[in-house]
Amino acid sequence: MAFLTWALLVLAFMDPVVGVRQGTSDKGLKLQGSGEDLVTDLPGQPDVGFRHYAGYVTVDEKNGRALFYWFYEAWDRPNAKPLVLWLNGGPGCSSVGYGATQEIGPFIVDTHGRGLKFNTYSWNKEANIIFLESPVGVGFSYSNTTTDYDILGDDFTANDTYTFLHMWFAKFPSFINRTFYIAGESYAGKYVPELAEVIYDRNKENSLNINLKGFLLGNPETSDAEDWRGLVDYAWSHAVVSDETHKIIHQTCDFDSDDPWSNEDCNGSVGELLKQYKEIDIYSLYTPVCMNKSMGSDEKPMQVMYKTSSKMMPRIMGGYDPCLDDYAHNFYNRADVQKALHVSGWLQEYEGLTFATFRGAGHAVPIFKPSNALAFFESFLAGEAPPAVR
Repeated sequence: MAFLTWALLVLAFMDPVVGVRQGTSDKGLKLQGSGEDLVTDLPGQPDVGFRHYAGYVTVDEKNGRALFYWFYEAWDRPNAKPLVLWLNGGPGCSSVGYGATQEIGPFIVDTHGRGLKFNTYSWNKEANIIFLESPVGVGFSYSNTTTDYDILGDDFTANDTYTFLHMWFAKFPSFINRTFYIAGESYAGKYVPELAEVIYDRNKENSLNINLKGFLLGNPETSDAEDWRGLVDYAWSHAVVSDETHKIIHQTCDFDSDDPWSNEDCNGSVGELLKQYKEIDIYSLYTPVCMNKSMGSDEKPMQVMYKTSSKMMPRIMGGYDPCLDDYAHNFYNRADVQKALHVSGWLQEYEGLTFATFRGAGHAVPIFKPSNALAFFESFLAGEAPPAVR
């Protein structure tokens, strides 16, 4: 269980791998084999002086497993600045939907997902940054082999991410010897150290040496038992639960055991704690929750106060908009956005059967998505798989 607020940064240095010195031209990088991933027409994007790339890197040809990335050059002097890989946690949290467009990327998704706006505090002012959708199944990353989703785990994720880096450097060879860092938050407290260890070990045996200098973690999940204890104590010290509930949890819950929930008193008390977080944001106790969704008959008086006819007034404190999740969801489900980012149409293939989902279409697909429906029909007649791009 991740901690509740961003409070802790950990930086662990490793011995750098000596490599070829990079040039320091300010005119941008000459990137071989990556032109097809260049993003040129992202809807609503402000004009910028740096380039960014998005697309897929196949990490398992046999299974058809591919990870989606979004790479931003540094705001200026990209040749002189390090390379950072950013991983969100979850497990299952999108690095594109969260890290890139709600947290540290150069563009923040605008109200209701209509477009993008500048992030004054973008981390690509200091580094070149890769946002990776990992593990497979998160965000736009996918596998054509459904059994891949049954064997996901931290080791699996670390090895896939290492393979991704190996293939990504083939696309962007100018970065092979660049100083490299890994950063992330929440469950990335598991992802990042495991990936760092894989890189450290593989550097000793492979021709590719990744110049790993260190890693940075925000509110990382580390030990399940200690994280649960921290969650309970934090809730109690911030008046989320009563003294009595806190005491019962400490007396009845053995978080070090394989099954702490077998104790009914423990299970019930922790359930009471989690129930409180249905009313407030577990990740940010003192900021409002998003109120854009329509309310039913059980809506609360404080919620009604912020209504304006059928819509909700945005409640933004200190620049924080609690509805960013909704905006990002709307933005990335737009067909024109997915096309600009080189995202593939979603489908599943079985022996003798192909099942495709047409995003944004109603019951009669050819009415809503005529060009997609025609392309699907053409591939059907030809006995081929549907096109991977729109």
